[in-house]
Amino acid sequence: MILSKTEQIKNLRLIRRKEVQAKTGFGASSIYAEMAKGAFPKPIQISERRVAWIESEVDAWIAARIESRDANMSMAGV
Repeated sequence: MILSKTEQIKNLRLIRRKEVQAKTGFGASSIYAEMAKGAFPKPIQISERRVAWIESEVDAWIAARIESRDANMSMAGV
């Protein structure tokens, strides 16, 4: 699949922790705990004292949670 320039830029949008928290419902400590377990995307360093997450990676993580829930619901016959 070939993405347009606009789609490529959108996929590479960087978001700060507050936006990650808003998207996921996690608090800061939960984000870092999940990262330590390897269960959440790691941020990238954007300056000496700042990090950000790639929005498409966070969105993919959210989508995977939804898929997991849906698979579990269908297995349970709900």
